[in-house]
Amino acid sequence: MTNANFYAALQPGMLTAGTKPFLVSPGAADLSYADGDAASARMANLFAARGLVPGDRILVRAAKSRTGLLVYLACLRSGIVYVPVNPECTLDELDYFAADTQPGLFIGAPDICDHITGQYGIPALSLDADGHGSLASAADAMPATHTIQASAAEDIAVFIFTSGTTGAPKGAMLSHGNLAANAGTLHEAWGWSPKDVLLHCLPIFHVHGLFVATHLALLGTSTMIFLPRFDAGDVIRQLPHATVFMGVPTHYTRLLQEAELSQDLCANMRLFVSGSAPLLPETFTTFQARTGHTILERYGMSETGMLVSNPLHGDRIAGTVGYPLLGVQTRVRDEAGNPVASGEIGVLQVKGPNVFSGYWNKPALMAREFQDGYFITGDLVDVAEDGRISIVGRNKDMIISGGLNVYPKEIEGVLDRLPGVRESAVFGVPHPDFGEGVVAAVVAEGDTVIDTEALLTATREHLAGYKLPKHIVVIEALPRNTMGKVQKNRLRETYQDLFTKREV
Repeated sequence: MTNANFYAALQPGMLTAGTKPFLVSPGAADLSYADGDAASARMANLFAARGLVPGDRILVRAAKSRTGLLVYLACLRSGIVYVPVNPECTLDELDYFAADTQPGLFIGAPDICDHITGQYGIPALSLDADGHGSLASAADAMPATHTIQASAAEDIAVFIFTSGTTGAPKGAMLSHGNLAANAGTLHEAWGWSPKDVLLHCLPIFHVHGLFVATHLALLGTSTMIFLPRFDAGDVIRQLPHATVFMGVPTHYTRLLQEAELSQDLCANMRLFVSGSAPLLPETFTTFQARTGHTILERYGMSETGMLVSNPLHGDRIAGTVGYPLLGVQTRVRDEAGNPVASGEIGVLQVKGPNVFSGYWNKPALMAREFQDGYFITGDLVDVAEDGRISIVGRNKDMIISGGLNVYPKEIEGVLDRLPGVRESAVFGVPHPDFGEGVVAAVVAEGDTVIDTEALLTATREHLAGYKLPKHIVVIEALPRNTMGKVQKNRLRETYQDLFTKREV
């Protein structure tokens, strides 16, 4: 029987590529594909020596590094479930992830390792920002060969945490089959080849950087210029050496602020891809004029990987995300789940081999999140006569800021617990850099005079930086409808120019 472990699909190409550079980072020696396979084998053997078995979970809260990426590959080949979380998440947030997933091992910064072991008794291995620590040194002593774990397509490979309107994070369970299906489809759709060089500046704790970017480079045995984070100057310096760049809309707006960005600079580039948030038409057209390249916008979710893409060959239209990818079935329904007439806006539902199997420890959500086997995305779409899809809004109360998902309920829960705050409402409005800026409207308790700067300081203790409100307004009362529901649409309308008509 064929081994459906996703690493089994990657390893033959890695071994054939041999000494070809896999990871290239400024200031560090190149890591070849053969060395990458050997390094992940050592880590897999380390995990086994620590008593981990297929199906166990490894929770990772670590800065982006080569070693961190190799941890992911080691988990794949071992049949261990990889659980990455944002390295900026607070201890409160991390405690939730640890309690929910009950990992057999934690990997993170040394001080965080002490906290997790002390709080939960979970074994831990440390990694610093450069990928050094007890994990790296212990793995170096392990054998460089490892037999890939036999896995079925439905065996879970990764939990990607996402949240809903309740604010409670949910671990979307993605299988080896989900990963393989999506990677294979994108590899074909975007014309990937071993000649490509990927400029990788995305984080590796979510779908865009970990799956879309990394998987395509691995399947194509392409070299990755592996940067620790996005920095416009660093990207400008590396663009002449790359053929593919993937970024979020914020990256493109910041690149456009660089005087060096030009057609000559991008002469070697084959493809620019944007995702994780809607790309403004102005960014699309300005980038096209400056570089001669038309950005390929695509659409996906943590629960599904990529679903829809503008074509590699053919028109890419500003404000649209293109057509369903091969193997992805889509349909549009109203809020009650009924079909909508052609041309009407409705909620996108999807089905395919890339769609996840459910949320960890939350089986009851399946009935609410699926209809007739279709996953209900919660995104409102307009479908043109030729099938081209445009995302027009979200019925789930979510903000996408800088390409990262921000869930208002979670922030409201923090604000409402602070002294002097009676209630709050968090919403997103247009922001020239982040796409959407997080805004909090708060109502004071009685005659309390609220210091908004003090509120921001207090929220920093409980929320990762990207979730923090970029502006807090104090109002007398939240607007509500006759049923008592807060009308965030009115708040968005009132403050829609907050960031676009002021210095930010």
